[in-house]
Amino acid sequence: MTLPAGNRWKLPNLGIGLGLRTTHYRDILDSWPEVGWFEVISENYLETAGRPLHILDRIAERYPVVLHGVAMSIGSTDPLNIDYLSKLKNLKNRVKAPWVSDHLCWTGVAGKNSHDLLPMPLTAEALEHTVARVRAVQDILECPLMLENPSTYVAFAADQMSEWEFLSQLCEQADCGLLLDVNNIYVSSRNHGFNPGDYLAGIPWDRVVQFHTAGHTDNGTHCVDTHIGPVRAEVWALLGEAWHRAGGASVLLEWDAEIPDFATTWHEALRAEDAIAAWNGRV
Repeated sequence: MTLPAGNRWKLPNLGIGLGLRTTHYRDILDSWPEVGWFEVISENYLETAGRPLHILDRIAERYPVVLHGVAMSIGSTDPLNIDYLSKLKNLKNRVKAPWVSDHLCWTGVAGKNSHDLLPMPLTAEALEHTVARVRAVQDILECPLMLENPSTYVAFAADQMSEWEFLSQLCEQADCGLLLDVNNIYVSSRNHGFNPGDYLAGIPWDRVVQFHTAGHTDNGTHCVDTHIGPVRAEVWALLGEAWHRAGGASVLLEWDAEIPDFATTWHEALRAEDAIAAWNGRV
């Protein structure tokens, strides 16, 4: 297998990072830990001022900061929210984010927000529609958009392709990138019965700029992407293989429920180093 030499945009491998959460603000500001980078939920800083932005500014002075959104609704049939995208671009420029990401999903219709990441119909029509919207968003943001594979629990009867085929064609036609969430691959594989190896085999690796890993809840009959740690061994194994296939990329731990203290969270993130080393020892 020939490995890519990083991503096609030559965006940097930032190492291992954490999602920036308010419960860890004080630890970060008091000790400036040796974290590679931070990812912020874009919407938490678009409609606010004062202390949150002040803290973000201080952190952005010392660490790379990447924006990760949950409200772009790239797959929706509603018009793109130009006001939202303008604010997102301003925040990107403010923190000098090397890239911006969101999810391959839709979040609502007819102006109604479900506040959830809803699954895409994997059809040629949906692909064409999403390609046009991604291209428009990238023109506004003036940077590549990285789309994350979601965790899904149901599929559409009309689906014409696998999720990895949809993502691969979307990246090629829209010239966008991938934020590959290996936990979501595992969760969806359990829920839909596909082989995670088939998913990895179908990914355009020169488009992968970032990885997510996280914990999930296994209910036996199905898994739920709850972002409760620690990360399962199967997910770490997928990260090791995916990181190797990509030729290296930035890795981020998401922990959003029952968040422990900063030291525990960071220790869990650093397990990515062991996962990468373990896979490298196999090849």
